[in-house]
Amino acid sequence: MDTLRIIYTFFALSCFCMLLPQAAFAQELAKHDSISKWQIDYGAKGIQFTAPHNDFSLQIQSRFQFRYATPGDNDPLTYDDFSEEENSVFKINRSRLKVGGHAYKPWLKYYWEYELGQGNLLDFRIMIERWKWLNIKIGQWKLEFTRERRISSGAQQLVDRSILNRSFTVDRQQGIELYGRLAGRGSADFSYWAAVVTGSGRSATENDDKNLMYFGRLQWNVLGDDLGFSGGSDLQLHQTPEAILAVSAVTNRSPFTRFSSSGGGFLAGFEQQEPGQYRINQTNVETAFKYQGFSWQSEIHRKEIIDKLNANATTTLSGYYVQAGYFANQAFSWWPKPLEVAVRYASFKPDRSQDTELDESSLAFNWFFKGHRNKLTAEISSFDYETPTEELKNELRFRVQWDISF
Repeated sequence: MDTLRIIYTFFALSCFCMLLPQAAFAQELAKHDSISKWQIDYGAKGIQFTAPHNDFSLQIQSRFQFRYATPGDNDPLTYDDFSEEENSVFKINRSRLKVGGHAYKPWLKYYWEYELGQGNLLDFRIMIERWKWLNIKIGQWKLEFTRERRISSGAQQLVDRSILNRSFTVDRQQGIELYGRLAGRGSADFSYWAAVVTGSGRSATENDDKNLMYFGRLQWNVLGDDLGFSGGSDLQLHQTPEAILAVSAVTNRSPFTRFSSSGGGFLAGFEQQEPGQYRINQTNVETAFKYQGFSWQSEIHRKEIIDKLNANATTTLSGYYVQAGYFANQAFSWWPKPLEVAVRYASFKPDRSQDTELDESSLAFNWFFKGHRNKLTAEISSFDYETPTEELKNELRFRVQWDISF
């Protein structure tokens, strides 16, 4: 049995497993004469139904994201993008339905997420989380390659992710992953993730060749606690500092040079897409920190694209961002408690052999009505594009966004 068939087998198994919890949920519900024997609650994951003895649970949540942007919503990617016609937009940027819970045992978990506006099944996965040090995930999900991408778009500190996301994320993939936390004493605390996935992006039903994507992440929980991927802001107002340092890597060979929630795609200059054409090697080093309302996160990326059909021509991309947020009420009593100020600076080089650079500077204010479940964000960003042969281009953008979950 070749590797591609193995992945297909895992994929079929994951789809089958996705149906089991919901079927089991219905059967368990039918056993009881009254719904009163079930516990019905509402919390951070929406409406939750829990069976007697906690053998089954079902959580249902919807989320909507409304956005206004001027002079446009898209990040400029090339020099010509700065000369495009200005078009202010108001739109429903995201509309999601999320379903999760556990079946048979509290450690046999399931989750799926659907984008209502575009009709896309984003996530579907089964997690076996019986032990802290060893867990298994099967299905489709966002790989934990970058903290910025792995954190939900609804839990970002700014309106959206940085200019690095488009070129460096590996986004959603289908496959299998081992992960866990090796919690020693004090700073001897590590988390890890290791996955083998198809490497063809979201909803890919086949691979172009026998090559798969391999992913690994090692995270040092510096002060003995894992910050997780729940969000960037320090909403908990941590009274003891928490910090992480993580290194992750990905290698893949496919027709694709970038990924997004739409699946596999291409970066500018790599429009040719033949099976197995590009070998992609990526690395990321990131940090995160939270303490008394202050939050920090950063990433340093490097990506190598090797064109196997054109004399192994190699292009190297690089970039980094730094981001910080603060609930200033911790220092100034007159500052409103629900208001957070956040800043980000990002720099991207699409080809390190050339002196071309795109920079982003952003300032945002978040008003939290109910944490990340109901918040209003106002953001202003400045973009600079510099080349060795053309004049510096600059653009300002203003956005307002309301993100709410039910």
